[in-house]
Amino acid sequence: CDAVKVSDDLDRRFRERAAAEGSLDVAYDLVDSPIGALLVAVTERGLCRVGFDPEPERDLDPLAQLFGAKVLRAPKAVDVTRRELNEYFDGTRTAFDVPIDVRFDAFRLRVMDELARVPYGEVTTYGALAARAGKPKAARAVGTFMNRNPIPIVLPCHRVVGANGSLTGYGGGLERKERLLQLEGASLTLLG
Repeated sequence: CDAVKVSDDLDRRFRERAAAEGSLDVAYDLVDSPIGALLVAVTERGLCRVGFDPEPERDLDPLAQLFGAKVLRAPKAVDVTRRELNEYFDGTRTAFDVPIDVRFDAFRLRVMDELARVPYGEVTTYGALAARAGKPKAARAVGTFMNRNPIPIVLPCHRVVGANGSLTGYGGGLERKERLLQLEGASLTLLG
């Protein structure tokens, strides 16, 4: 079977139409940012993934397993999230308005709800977040979950630090965590 090359214009129109008609389970694109390229993925329900150091070959299979097999690069579909991320990095946005599509158990949903309430420029600890989510002894579980947060930056796990104020594990690396906190003007002394 010989491969047929389609024009870039036809390819672009196909992707745009598939996204516009709701024919996709997940639409994604790569978004440039001051902390490196990000893979941004959305479903019809909302933002479902922000990934650091994107490698589509690695990143798309988990999306297909969780949300459905129809995963396609469709840049227009992520335009709202791209705009909000750009505003965040430009310092003109302190909270995100994009709807999110996460599929978690009840405890993780409570943790993410509490995480979303940590204000821009402030930090909290894993233990405090666990307590606010109703399980004060689950700090370690919260830390593990934060490290695997599928929507970092928008669900601001970079604002969660160790009990002593130290920067601890971050799925995007500690350098990115520190840069995000600096961008927000956060002070680790806020914990004291």
